Amino acid sequence: MPYIGRFAPSPTGPLHAGSLVAALASWLDARAHGGQWLVRIEDVDTPRCIPGADQLILQQLATCGLVPDTPVMWQSKRGDAYQAALDALIAKDWAYPCGCSRKEIEDAQAVLGHARERHSAAVYPGTCRNGLNGKTARAWRLNVQRVIDDLKLPTPLTWQDRLLGPQQQDAAQEVGDFVLRRADGLWAYQLAVVVDDAAQGITHIVRGEDLTDNTARQIVLQHALGLPTPSYMHTPLVLGENGEKLSKQNGAEALDLSNPLAALNAAAARLNLAPQSGSLTEALTHWVKAYEKSM
Repeated sequence: MPYIGRFAPSPTGPLHAGSLVAALASWLDARAHGGQWLVRIEDVDTPRCIPGADQLILQQLATCGLVPDTPVMWQSKRGDAYQAALDALIAKDWAYPCGCSRKEIEDAQAVLGHARERHSAAVYPGTCRNGLNGKTARAWRLNVQRVIDDLKLPTPLTWQDRLLGPQQQDAAQEVGDFVLRRADGLWAYQLAVVVDDAAQGITHIVRGEDLTDNTARQIVLQHALGLPTPSYMHTPLVLGENGEKLSKQNGAEALDLSNPLAALNAAAARLNLAPQSGSLTEALTHWVKAYEKSM
């Protein structure tokens, strides 16, 4: 199949040093494979999106010489596609309404003696799996174990990450029945990304290592919707002074693109590529060749 890769930022602010690493890695991987590189604006979480950030991100990418090969996709315009996917899951009895609040889920897990890890959501205990029991429906969830059983998927689910190597996760036990549509009516990231990757024909996903934990959920959902599973590769993160992932949420500074090549050299260094001088075009061409040799 022809290679099609993508970079999918959320417009919650301008690109920072960490997001440029992910953008450059995905662009280089596409170019090294002679494929297409797409950009998708993941703006389904509208309360967190900043007006104009999407256009700023596209401008930042262009300033760095990273221009998508096809028109940009905005998730906020894709509601009908997500609804069709949810309807298909409901028709197969693989999705159900949930009336639990986040606090109720955490309390239920505490009763079971399960502590929630820092920066992670509590595993859903399946409270509404067999009915709302008088509660008002708030969200829609995927019945992960039923999908696994009906489709006879392996447990734990295994896959090969092109950089991290063999990976596995028991999605039913380690994640539980994850949300497809949120209590506030917004579409969940997991459903939107799976539907859009298939719609855009994405064959290879290159993204930050912090998203590795999403992979098993997305593979289960791909099987449930009868969609192909792309190849995955997760790249090293840029860490802040506190040792945590550099992100907009913890105050990462916007990229200084007064010297685009300097910003790209810093990103390339995270990918073990030597710094370059000269023009952007010359630097990017050199890195593509170097990346090809490292494949």
